[in-house]
Amino acid sequence: MLEPIEIARKIVDIASDKMASDILMLDITEIGFFADYFVICSGQSQRQIGAIAQEIDKVMRKDGIKVHHKESTASSGWILMDYGSTIVHIFDVETREYYDLEQLWEQAKPVVRIQ
Repeated sequence: MLEPIEIARKIVDIASDKMASDILMLDITEIGFFADYFVICSGQSQRQIGAIAQEIDKVMRKDGIKVHHKESTASSGWILMDYGSTIVHIFDVETREYYDLEQLWEQAKPVVRIQ
């Protein structure tokens, strides 16, 4: 079984492979009670947002890790995937700017940032 940080890093790698932009992995262990890490990234289109989410789901399932909960669709501009220890947020650029999770969770510790 993978450790929480290994799950989060694997998700970062998958998002990067699918050409997600502005990938950010935050350590929220000190400030959050429901997860250890957030992975936040952006896609340039609905198609890319959906492809990123599908690839994350496919690779994680192959490793025996199933999503606990998934919310929304690419057409909404934000897909949330809950892997227990890691919460994944895949945004379009406008929606990401609007919700500004980086500011909301500014006390979190950045672990990885790929721009």
